[in-house]
Amino acid sequence: MDLFLLLLGFCCVIAGIFGSFLPVLPGPTISWVGIAILYLTQAVPMNHWILWSTLLITIVISILDYIIPAKGTKKFGGSSYGIWGTNIGLVIGIFAPIPFGFLIGPFLGALIGELIYDFKDQNRALKAATGSFIGFLASSFMKFVLCMVFLGLYIWIVWQHKAVLF
Repeated sequence: MDLFLLLLGFCCVIAGIFGSFLPVLPGPTISWVGIAILYLTQAVPMNHWILWSTLLITIVISILDYIIPAKGTKKFGGSSYGIWGTNIGLVIGIFAPIPFGFLIGPFLGALIGELIYDFKDQNRALKAATGSFIGFLASSFMKFVLCMVFLGLYIWIVWQHKAVLF
């Protein structure tokens, strides 16, 4: 049972890393669930300090994940159409058979969203799409760093308890 929970927790932490770039997966939350699952094993004693502090960080990062792209779009004069376009463009870009689709898709999506909002002002649309894209990159980088820290924490906890786990 411990080995199953150990593998399940590890898969969650890895899935969280992928989720830091995919808008359909809450990356930091999935990574945190992986750490929580690790503490469900019989071999690892419960550490409430680590669980609660990582949960608090996860909640703060999840809230910032919604604020940062919106602020980037607003700072560059964009609308909610640009934010939606960024997310839709990312999903399409991931599945499109083009190189760097996960980067090209959000920018084009934001640009198309802004053009739908106001077709007559292409300069504003381009500027807003750039802001939305920068916000998306900043938010994704922040989530990626947190998920990598959670991976390191997971490995460190497993390493500390390796004699009991294996």
